[in-house]
Amino acid sequence: MRRWLFCVICGLVLLTERAPALADGAGDFYQAYEIVTGTDMRQRPWGMAQCLREVLVKVSGDPRLRDDPRVLDLAAHADRFVAAFDYVDIMAGIPKKDDQGSYDRPHKLTVHFDPAKIDGILAELGESPWHGERPVVVPVLLVRGPKPPAYVLSAEAPQGAEQRGAFIYAASEFGMKVRMPTDAELAAWGASADQFPDPKQPPPEVKPGEAIVIGTLDWNEALPGWVGSWRTRWQGRDHAWQISGVNYDAAFRDIVRGVAMLASGRGAPD
Repeated sequence: MRRWLFCVICGLVLLTERAPALADGAGDFYQAYEIVTGTDMRQRPWGMAQCLREVLVKVSGDPRLRDDPRVLDLAAHADRFVAAFDYVDIMAGIPKKDDQGSYDRPHKLTVHFDPAKIDGILAELGESPWHGERPVVVPVLLVRGPKPPAYVLSAEAPQGAEQRGAFIYAASEFGMKVRMPTDAELAAWGASADQFPDPKQPPPEVKPGEAIVIGTLDWNEALPGWVGSWRTRWQGRDHAWQISGVNYDAAFRDIVRGVAMLASGRGAPD
C-alpha cells in the first residue's frame, strides 16, 4: 500500500476513534469499510464481502468467523444483508490528470448492514452478539527492527508513528480500541529498550477496562518478516502466544485477536 494511502486510511480511523457518539455505540459494529477502485461494480461485491466478514467478527467477538467456510459462502452474497452503503473519494481535491485519475480512483466504501439480519446470521452459525465490556488494548512492545536502535512502542516514540496508526486500524477491525502507553508509564513499569520485563515477571497493574499485552516484535531477515511473542493476564490466568513471518499489521491484528477472544469468552489465543 502506498504510504500516502496508508496515512489517509489511518486518518479516517483516527477520526472515528475521536467520535464518541459512534465509537461508544454498538450500532457502529454493524458497519465496516473497505478501499475499492471506483464506484461501479468492479470491486463493490468484493468490498461488501470483506465488510461482512469484518462485521460478523466485530459483532460476535469471535475472530475465527472471518475465515469460516460458512461465512465465506455468505460473503459471496453480502449485498443481501446490506441496509445502505456510500462512497468517499479519498483522493478528493487531487486534480484528475488522466483516465486513471477518474475511472480508477480509490474510494472508501462504507457498508451499513441490517442489524437484525446480522444477528440472524450469527444465530444460524451458533453465535450471538458480544454485549460484554470490550477492554482497551494497551501494548507494551519492544521492537527490534531491521535497523537499530531497538525501541519500546509508546505514544511519543517517533520511530513508531506508522506502527501506532497500524495498531489503531488493526483494533478497529475487531471493534476494539487501543491505548499506547506514555513514556512515563513505561518508565514506571521498568520497560525500556535496555531493560524490558522478563517473561516470568507479572504484568503491570491493570486499570479497569484495559488489557495489557507485553511482547517483543523482532525482524527476521531469513523469513523475511516479523516474529512476535505476546503475553497477557486475563481474569487471573496468564496466556502467551506467537506469530511469525508476517508484516507488523498482521502482528498487531494477532495481538488484538487474542484479547478479543479472551474478553468475549470465545476461547484462548494459546
